[in-house]
Amino acid sequence: MTKYCKGCGVLLQNEDPNAIGYVPTLDSSYCQRCYRIRHYGDVTINMQQGIESNETFKKIDELEGVVFWVVDLFSFEASLISRLNQKLPGKKIVMVLTKRDVLPDTLSDRKIYEFVDERLHEEHIHVEACIILGGLLKDGEQAKYSIDQLKEAIERFAKDQNVIFMGVANSGKSTLINKLLESSDLTTSRNPGTTLDIVTIQNKDHFIYDTPGIENHHSILTHVLPKDLKALIPVKPIRPLVTQIYENQSFAVGGLARLDVYTNKNATIVSYFSRNLSIHRGKLEKADDLWKNHLGEMLVPNLDTSLETMHTYHAPHFEGKLDIVIQGIGWFCVSGEVKDIYVKVHKGIFVTFRKAMI
Repeated sequence: MTKYCKGCGVLLQNEDPNAIGYVPTLDSSYCQRCYRIRHYGDVTINMQQGIESNETFKKIDELEGVVFWVVDLFSFEASLISRLNQKLPGKKIVMVLTKRDVLPDTLSDRKIYEFVDERLHEEHIHVEACIILGGLLKDGEQAKYSIDQLKEAIERFAKDQNVIFMGVANSGKSTLINKLLESSDLTTSRNPGTTLDIVTIQNKDHFIYDTPGIENHHSILTHVLPKDLKALIPVKPIRPLVTQIYENQSFAVGGLARLDVYTNKNATIVSYFSRNLSIHRGKLEKADDLWKNHLGEMLVPNLDTSLETMHTYHAPHFEGKLDIVIQGIGWFCVSGEVKDIYVKVHKGIFVTFRKAMI
């Protein structure tokens, strides 16, 4: 009999059916919530914004071992953790970049490493090493090669020490551990907040720890309804949508974000979003009417019901190519003769302006 759920790490209890950790009988290995997720994909208790990150960092800091920081390459900006070294003082950290499969094949690993190194330097984050893992969306030779890379990194940087997997919610920690151990014990889903507490796994002469995802309230993924996550999180390689514009244009990302581009002559807009998320393009002069008449209908999914409740970002002046990242769901890359760029999103969602990744 186990005291904690094997799937999410929560303390099991059989007193309150509506609380986390509930099991009909205490000889169960999985809580009722995990059981529903594993067998039906049904999230009975939504914990997208329910796990306190400071408490999670405290628990990770108290663990002995090397931290393997799992970062979603597609949702890179939302996966970054500011002041990470200060939050985990003295901890050796190895960055593990997942979801390489989602990015275009034309983007080389060398360019990814250069991009990541530059962003880490800008954020003053130090890691011992960085590895890219591809092919994990499906089993095959590439997935096997990636897991072998991970095992080599664990042997090199952790040796006989414990291994602590950490990362922002939905970065793929539990899925990665399951593949590493050739197991399906850990509960996985596309919903942020699936892992609720530390899960301890005995592995030969050391422990592997799965930890709750670090919350990011500035990512759209922590705000949308669970049913909408399927449209936002890509599980297949994204297809960049290239658009040439010669006049002021507006781009609607479903009903979640709006990009307004004022151009002097001509510009190129490349969209990097899930294939299941619709991008609507139109003349800027008609954009307000589109949102007024179709937000929540044609423009879905959505968090707002009016433009008045949305926050506006103004892009900085730039030369070359600029990425405009809507945290959690993707980005636009803009180049050409651009005069001004404005981005509208739900209040509290971060938009990052960065040097182009691709």
